[in-house]
Amino acid sequence: MRRASFLSIASGTAAAAVLRPGSAAFAAERARRLVPVNVALENVTRTTVGLRPYRDAGFVLRAEALGAKTVVHNYGHGGGGMSLSWGCAIIASELALQTEKRRAAVLGSGVIGLSMARVLQDRGFDVTIYARDVPPDTTSNKSGAQWSPTSVFSSTDVTDAFRAQYSRAAELAYARYQTLLGDAYGVRWIENYDCRDELARAFLDNPALTPIRHLYPAVHQFGPGEHPFPTRYATRFLTMLIEPNRYLRRLQDDYLERGGRLVVREFHAAADVSALDEPLIVNCTGLGAAALFGDPALEPVRGQLSVLAPQPAVDYITLGPRGYMFPRSDGIVLGGTFEHGATSLLPDEATVSRMVANHRTFFSGMRKT
Repeated sequence: MRRASFLSIASGTAAAAVLRPGSAAFAAERARRLVPVNVALENVTRTTVGLRPYRDAGFVLRAEALGAKTVVHNYGHGGGGMSLSWGCAIIASELALQTEKRRAAVLGSGVIGLSMARVLQDRGFDVTIYARDVPPDTTSNKSGAQWSPTSVFSSTDVTDAFRAQYSRAAELAYARYQTLLGDAYGVRWIENYDCRDELARAFLDNPALTPIRHLYPAVHQFGPGEHPFPTRYATRFLTMLIEPNRYLRRLQDDYLERGGRLVVREFHAAADVSALDEPLIVNCTGLGAAALFGDPALEPVRGQLSVLAPQPAVDYITLGPRGYMFPRSDGIVLGGTFEHGATSLLPDEATVSRMVANHRTFFSGMRKT
């Protein structure tokens, strides 16, 4: 892709309409040359497991009283925590601003807690983060971290009001991440290729994405013979890829440099929270909210990633039925598991072998162009 074309696409000036096979525009473009990933078990450097805080009815953004204190809840983002973090933080801060309290305790120092703390600082709050785990030991550090707020809710279980809130959070987060592009935060634009033999189940046709479909620019569907992948179709679009370890370190540094405090502490019940000195509490505890604040709708969804040694020549993402591949500076990430109710944090070797085998078959079948 030429630099001028990429800048036009990334700025949002390119049309986002899907081009269907058979159209003149569809036939006029061919995918650029792409380097296949070298996938082998001996290239796996590590496997990580994280538990996503998921609710069928979607994330929680609301305020309530806890004695004389106010609690603002911001949790339950499923597979979209990294993507939605800034948007949900901004909406939660609007709830905080409706009180007269300007000293806040943020519970949790994953991406939701850190983003929340930064937004509150920018709005004049004195903020202390309390957390059991801090980077690099948070669930956020174990994420794939493409900007794409998916696997956040069940389409059949959410209200129209939630859909509107979800869309607003996505819009706000999408805009904020574009101010963080570059090496300092480890955020960059990247091409995605959704590779399938049938278009009926294409990633961008997921009904959950309909309200935010316009946030995926540069969409083009390549037909048979127009791309190098071993599938009939490949749909290209752009997203932002986030390097979690670099990004979270920088976010924490920003928070501390602005006078924030970080206290390592674990809470076991709401009474522990109400004992804090701060009059405003922002609950960003993820799965911890189930026990702390009695949310039975919250469930763990297990995700496992295997990371291959870095391959700098690979500069695109693949998605599809076999899972996803993200190329980061710390390695090639293979993922795509979403196990409801699973709680083990131990890597499953059978999953590693299956994931590696599926991706090895896929990339070894790529055409050399």
